[in-house]
Amino acid sequence: MDCRTLFTEMATRFDGTAAGDWQAVFLFLIDGSNGGEFVLRIGGGVCEVTEGRTDDATTTITTSDETWLGIVDGSVNPMTAFMTGKVKVAGNMGDVMKLQDPSLFRRD
Repeated sequence: MDCRTLFTEMATRFDGTAAGDWQAVFLFLIDGSNGGEFVLRIGGGVCEVTEGRTDDATTTITTSDETWLGIVDGSVNPMTAFMTGKVKVAGNMGDVMKLQDPSLFRRD
C-alpha cells in the first residue's frame, strides 16, 4: 500500500461520532517513493484528505514512507519512532495522541 491510498482510506473509515466536536488540521510530510504531502482536516464530524500543503495546520508530522506505513500496519511502534527521531512532530501533541485513538477509524 502507498501513502496516497492509506490517506484516502483514512477519510472513508473515519467515524465522526467518535471524534465528537474535535477539530484539527494535520500536515503530513512523508519522504520516499511511496510518500507525499497530505493534509488531514478533521472537524464537524468529518475527515477530509487533500494532497499538498496548507498554512493552517495545527500539527505537522514529518517521517518516511516506510516508517509511516509501519506505524499504520502495527510493525513500528509510534512512540519508539518518535523517540528515535524517525517521526518529527511540530504543533499540538494532544492532537497527535487523539489521532491514535482506534475508535476514530473503522476497521473492516
